[in-house]
Amino acid sequence: MPYKSPAVEAEVSILLPVHNERENLAELLEEIDDAFAGRDYEVIAVDDGSTDGSREELTRLGGRHRRLRVLSLGGRAGQSAAFAVGFGYSHGTIIVTLDADGQNPPAEARKLVAALEGWEGYDAAVGYRVRRHDSAWKRFQSRLANAVRNWLTGDRVRDTGCGLRALRRDVVRDLPEFDGMHRFLPTLIRMQGGRVLEVPVAHRPRRHGRTKYGVWDRAVRGLSDALGVRWLKRRTLRYDVRDAG
Repeated sequence: MPYKSPAVEAEVSILLPVHNERENLAELLEEIDDAFAGRDYEVIAVDDGSTDGSREELTRLGGRHRRLRVLSLGGRAGQSAAFAVGFGYSHGTIIVTLDADGQNPPAEARKLVAALEGWEGYDAAVGYRVRRHDSAWKRFQSRLANAVRNWLTGDRVRDTGCGLRALRRDVVRDLPEFDGMHRFLPTLIRMQGGRVLEVPVAHRPRRHGRTKYGVWDRAVRGLSDALGVRWLKRRTLRYDVRDAG
């Protein structure tokens, strides 16, 4: 996705990848409006080939939420593609990523923005979930996946699966785009010399629907992606240029 300087600047762009979350959207958008009241913000919802009427629901909600912009992918392309498209269309100097399932409270996203703005020299503030409201089996999967990813990439991220992040747009522009890149944003930012702040965030039960991701497909793809990031990290060019005058 090519990045261009936006014609209109905003303080914050809230990026919402959506796949079959129709029942959660209306309440979530109301919460976003409440959490970011008083800020110059936009909401960019990217529908990733939903089949449950999510795209139509977003279009309907656009009549009530003037800050909502709806983009639609031509079929299921995956969360990383939704991120890449959303990054490219964002106007905000800070881009917030937020899951559409409602388990990430929008008030916590506002907290991440405040943390990023308050700590000078950081390029991203990423959340790590405390007191998670998931099953014991799902929490075990996440801990195992997190440990394997950190071991393979050589990075240390407390919660690679947390969808709550606040990122500076000028850093996002330079990230490599590949299927699965959304799982490794803190590592990719550090690979290009950026600084990442980790912030505890609240988590809550899913209100409607169920997770769209299976156990084993996530495990296999996560391992493959981590190996790819490990290769990329080892092959990244590092050099210092000095003008000899």
